[in-house]
Amino acid sequence: MAENIIQIAYLYEDLMNTYGDSGDVKILRFLLGKQGYQTNVDNISLGSSFNADDYDFVFFGGGQDYEQSIVAKDLQRFKETLEKYINDDNPMLAICGGYELMGTYYNTISGTKIKGLGILPLHTEFDPEKRMIGDTKYETEWGPTVGFENHSGQTFLDDRTMLKPFAKVVEGYGNNHEEKEDGVRYKNFIGSWSHGPMLKNENVAKAIVNMILDRHDKRLAQAE
Repeated sequence: MAENIIQIAYLYEDLMNTYGDSGDVKILRFLLGKQGYQTNVDNISLGSSFNADDYDFVFFGGGQDYEQSIVAKDLQRFKETLEKYINDDNPMLAICGGYELMGTYYNTISGTKIKGLGILPLHTEFDPEKRMIGDTKYETEWGPTVGFENHSGQTFLDDRTMLKPFAKVVEGYGNNHEEKEDGVRYKNFIGSWSHGPMLKNENVAKAIVNMILDRHDKRLAQAE
């Protein structure tokens, strides 16, 4: 295992890349490069094999309902490895549709229920009367962020003893119309509705880089 190469898994980059979410990975590569690390990014997609333990970071972006329905079926193959990776306190960022699919289900505009991985106790309901679109301002544990959201899915955290929101909403909607919260934080898993890309907020990006480097050091130690 190379000491200066960071391994990143990008889940369904070819299908889940709405509003430039791939920019989040590009920003991480840039910041890691400034610290002397090379970065290898694998696109994990339909038919790919995947063992999350081989990676220092996992990213999952957003997509439209059609692509999301395809991904949701294939994604079930990865439940066991992702669940172990997340519960072992390893870093992952999921945006929009990727965030939804970590929960139990997403009810679409047609009434079709898309099954999620069920790793996190949260669910999403589509509400065409409550489109949530526009610029966002959040307050996170690392300070303020700005971004952009565009969704009709309303997400609800179903177990507040296990999950906490990623951010307090200052401007915009976030998870839903009622709670003024965005996303979810569970261990070192972060889910958010924030595009932009979200990691243009350097405070959050640097915090995730630190998580990645901690994970990388752990993998190096395990490989010895």
